[in-house]
Amino acid sequence: MDAAQGEPQGLRGLLPIGGRSILRHQLGLAMALGCARIVVLAETLTNDLVVLQHAAEAGGARFHVIATARALAPLVAAEDELLVLGEGLLAMPEDALRLLGDGPVVLTVPVETGLPLGFERIDINNAGAGAMLLPGKLIAALGDLPGDWNPGSALLRIASQARVVQRELPALMLDQGRWRLIRDEAEAHRAEPGWVRLHTASAEVRSPGSWIAAAVVRMLGPALLHAGTRPFVIALGAVVIALLGAGAGWFGWCGPGFAMLALAWLVHQVAGLLARVERDSLIAWSGGAPLDRLAEWVLDGMFITLCAWRSEIPAAAGVPWGIVWFPPVVLFLLVRLLRRLQPDEAWTWWLGDRFLAGCLLAASSVLLPFDFTLRALVVSLIVAGLILAGRKDGPGSSVHAGGNPA
Repeated sequence: MDAAQGEPQGLRGLLPIGGRSILRHQLGLAMALGCARIVVLAETLTNDLVVLQHAAEAGGARFHVIATARALAPLVAAEDELLVLGEGLLAMPEDALRLLGDGPVVLTVPVETGLPLGFERIDINNAGAGAMLLPGKLIAALGDLPGDWNPGSALLRIASQARVVQRELPALMLDQGRWRLIRDEAEAHRAEPGWVRLHTASAEVRSPGSWIAAAVVRMLGPALLHAGTRPFVIALGAVVIALLGAGAGWFGWCGPGFAMLALAWLVHQVAGLLARVERDSLIAWSGGAPLDRLAEWVLDGMFITLCAWRSEIPAAAGVPWGIVWFPPVVLFLLVRLLRRLQPDEAWTWWLGDRFLAGCLLAASSVLLPFDFTLRALVVSLIVAGLILAGRKDGPGSSVHAGGNPA
């Protein structure tokens, strides 16, 4: 990761994308490619580079800051491989890993396309795409060059003379913004919304609540991340909203309580999508899937509790204890069972949408006979399960050998 001389370019690597510097994004890519030593070309060790050093060392890599190209040679052995990332390069990690992961290569773009985007010319036809993986033995040639040469430019020409394989980037990657060079703060601001959209494009948006969560992330995610709001802070907000919903139910306001639980699920989904953006960008080392599953069960428990509190069945003599808990427990267990039995059915994704469930329960609490509605939902899900079982068995599923069907 090199930093060219001069004031405008000296700031490139520190420009924020999603609340983290471009250098931090490049560090994640380098660690994913197995780099054991991270070298940054800069005149001094700044606070931003100290933060980067801590992240690199936490990932098990050694970190160096050098001021000249010649200082790079002692750090690279002949048998090593050298990953060179141009300053300001922002690439989708899965694309970079695929293109750089199979041996020495120089990534290129057509010169007529690359020069206006800020990439450096190699020859009459090609420009460097800002990333290359080189044999370590080529680093010795840096000693023959003047000390004021930019190491990235020098290594690009050394690789060209050594006939390292060149691979052209697909034009679609540039058109979609999957591979770009960020040159100033204005470009960084323009790139952030597209960067968030690219990282949420593969999110499983199959129900109203998940669609709303994805829309919120695409609309507000760049501003939230740019302001330094981490996903766990938003998740804490979801916890607070859920507790307020439970408190509302305790005081008898079950309709607003259900609505607040629905909102808590939605906020938790937003936090999960933002965390996924960070994981996919390789700027977060681990995920929180077990905690997410625990949170889903806790939220279901809150829904069940509010349903029991909302029940109109009197606690009188002759009424079995716990009867008000039975319908909501069966309802939410059926929802989970049907999702497990038919994970690919579109309508079962709607069953897993707790925003939709919370809105339905809130409306039922205010407008409909609540206990009757719960029982009707349970019966409807049982009928749906029987229909699905019949479709799965089909007319030809009877036993034709080894005995007669009962």
